[in-house]
Amino acid sequence: MSAVPEPPLICPVCKSDHTYFALKVKDHSVSGEIFDIFECTQCSLRITKNAPSEEYMSAYYQSEDYISHSNTRKGLINSLYHFVRNRTLSTKYHLIERSTGIKSGNHLDIGAGTGAFVQYMNLHNWKSTGIEPDTKAREKAQEFHETNLLPAQEFENLPHESFDAISLWHVLEHVHDLYPYLDQIRKLLKLSGLVFIAVPNYTSFDAVKYRANWAAYDVPRHLYHFSPASMRYLLKNAGFQLKRIVPMWWDSYYISLLSEKYAGSHAALLNGFLTGVVSNAKAIINSESCSSLIYIAKKG
Repeated sequence: MSAVPEPPLICPVCKSDHTYFALKVKDHSVSGEIFDIFECTQCSLRITKNAPSEEYMSAYYQSEDYISHSNTRKGLINSLYHFVRNRTLSTKYHLIERSTGIKSGNHLDIGAGTGAFVQYMNLHNWKSTGIEPDTKAREKAQEFHETNLLPAQEFENLPHESFDAISLWHVLEHVHDLYPYLDQIRKLLKLSGLVFIAVPNYTSFDAVKYRANWAAYDVPRHLYHFSPASMRYLLKNAGFQLKRIVPMWWDSYYISLLSEKYAGSHAALLNGFLTGVVSNAKAIINSESCSSLIYIAKKG
């Protein structure tokens, strides 16, 4: 008796069933498991196949290696993470200020980690609220930044049309149900408000170079892997109007260094730095080829 073929993988962004196998990627942070990544031929979204459900996903965040939750400074790569994060707090703040055209307002940071950016915004004349699903990360936000973060379930209870700016710094790739989530963000934004969505870009030079060892695949925590084309498709169909795309220059260095580690390099620091330089040089010519991109959008 012949085996029943698997049903095609449906793209969650454009709903096409024209998806194909792209590559296998290892979870280097927690489980060591291998996951298949498929690509949609219509919108170019990449999808982690057979990723755990929301119910079981929490186990894949329980590691000291998961830096945004643990806040550990152990090792060179984690120290570099903190250096980059501290340098970019001001950059993100000024980007929000310039883009919204206001110097104070209501801000929501979704997936706030250990609360560094929420604290920074509150210290700079904004009223910032943070949402973080991980209990330990919320505890560390209080410990390290004296910042109280809301649990994930409060996302649905926030008042509509109350935020001038909503930020998701490397969060959307973790969200299981994209359209309902973005619909709630639309409801929370003021009419003049803006959403800032930062996601890795698998069409970048460093992603193409490292392939399965590219650290920003981060399976299975990253359910989706975006290209500029797939993000445009998603935002338009979710009722947003894309205003601007901004490169995240520091990400290429951090991601390249971590990718070198995954590839088993004996000169990870040097090779990662050089790859970051090349990746950013190419992104100067075409900014949409940067390792990570911030999509700034308003209600459509």
